Amino acid sequence: MAAALVVDLEAEHSMDVILVGSSELSSPPSPRSRRDLVAYEVQVNQRDIEDMCICCGSFQVHTQHPLFEGGMCAPCKDKFLECLFLYDDDGYQSYCSICCAGETLLICENPDCTRCYCFECVDTLVGPGTSGRVHAMSNWVCFLCLPFPRSGLLQRRRKWRGWLKAFYDREAKSPLEMYKTVPVWKREPVRVLSLFGDIKKELTSLGFLESGSGPGRLRHLDDVTDVVRRDVEEWGPFDLTYGSTPPLGHTCDHPPGWYLFQFHRVLQYARPRRGSQQPFFWMFVDNLVLTEEDRAVATRFLETDPVTIQHVRGRTTQNAVHVWSSIPAVRSRHSALVSQEELALLAQDRQRAKPPAQGPAALVKNCFLPLREYFKYFSTELTSSLQMSHYTVKTATKKDFS
Repeated sequence: MAAALVVDLEAEHSMDVILVGSSELSSPPSPRSRRDLVAYEVQVNQRDIEDMCICCGSFQVHTQHPLFEGGMCAPCKDKFLECLFLYDDDGYQSYCSICCAGETLLICENPDCTRCYCFECVDTLVGPGTSGRVHAMSNWVCFLCLPFPRSGLLQRRRKWRGWLKAFYDREAKSPLEMYKTVPVWKREPVRVLSLFGDIKKELTSLGFLESGSGPGRLRHLDDVTDVVRRDVEEWGPFDLTYGSTPPLGHTCDHPPGWYLFQFHRVLQYARPRRGSQQPFFWMFVDNLVLTEEDRAVATRFLETDPVTIQHVRGRTTQNAVHVWSSIPAVRSRHSALVSQEELALLAQDRQRAKPPAQGPAALVKNCFLPLREYFKYFSTELTSSLQMSHYTVKTATKKDFS
C-alpha cells in the first residue's frame, strides 16, 4: 500500500511535501470516467503511460508531455500551447501545469515558483485524496520543485526545461523561437531598453526592477534619431527591448510610422549575436495610431502577427492596443475580437477625450509576467503579499480563446 507522508523541509520558509510511494501503488477501482483510465490502464493493464494522454485519458497520443512523463493528444497539446505562459493578476499561472485547465488550482508556495495544479490531475496521477491533503497544508511545494522526481504516477522529466523548449519549437508553428527557461539560481536581473514609452513603473511593480534602480537596469530613450549601433552595444547588453507609439491625444514630433521604423532599427542593434543562448525578448505597442498599411509593414518587419489587447468595462471597450511581441503567451492574452470599425471609433473618441488617455504600458503590464521564468524578480507589494498569505488554493480564471 502506498504511504502518504508529510515532510518538513528545513528552509527559510518551511514547506510541506506530499510523498507518495511509487513502487507499491494500490490497484485503482474500475474507471468511472475517461480520466480515471490513466491510473487503471497503467497499474492494472500495464500500459505505458507514454501511450496515454495524461491530461484527459485519451489513447490518441499526438506527442509527449514536456514536463512530466506521459503522452498528450492533439486537442490537449493545443490547449497547453495556448495557456502555458498565461498569468493572472495574482502573479501565479492561470491554469494547471499538467492539463492547462482545471476549476480549482493548488498553488506552489515556493517563493520562486508560480505554477498551479488542478485537483483532478493531482488526485488522478498522484493518488486519490492527495488534493485534499495538500489543501490542508500551510505551505506546499509542487512536483517541479520537489527534490525527488516521482509522486505516484507523476514522474518529472529529466531536463524538463529542454523538453519544454523542444516541444514549443516543434508544436507551436511559430516563427519566433522559444528560449529555454532558466533555473532560479541562474536568473539575473533583466536589462531593459525602453524606447519612446517608459515602462519602469510597470516593471518595478511586477518586481523586475528594484525601487530606485539606476539607469544601468533600464535605459529610456524618447528620441533615437542619432542613436547608432555602437551606442546600443556600449549601453547593453539588453534582455528586453520595448517600444510604443505615443498615446492618442499626445503631441507627436514624428508621424506614427516613424516610431515603428526606429524601433525596428534599434531592435537589430540590441539583439544578441546569432547563435547566442541568451534569452532576449521584445515588444512593440501601437496605441491605435498606425494606419492599416503601417500595421501590415510592422507584421512583415517584426515577423509575427499583432494581437489586440483590450480593457473592457461591462460591455464597453474602454481602451485597446495592438501588440507585436516575442514574449511567450502574449498571443493568448487577447480578449474577444473587435472589428477594425469599432477600434477606429474608439480611437476617435479617445482622441477627443481630455485629459489624454492613459499610456499603453498599463494595458500590457501583465504580458511581462512570463519573464519570471527567465529573470530574477525582487520583492514588491505583490510578491510580498503572496509569500505572506500562505493560501494554497485559487479558482482558475476562465478565458475565452474562441
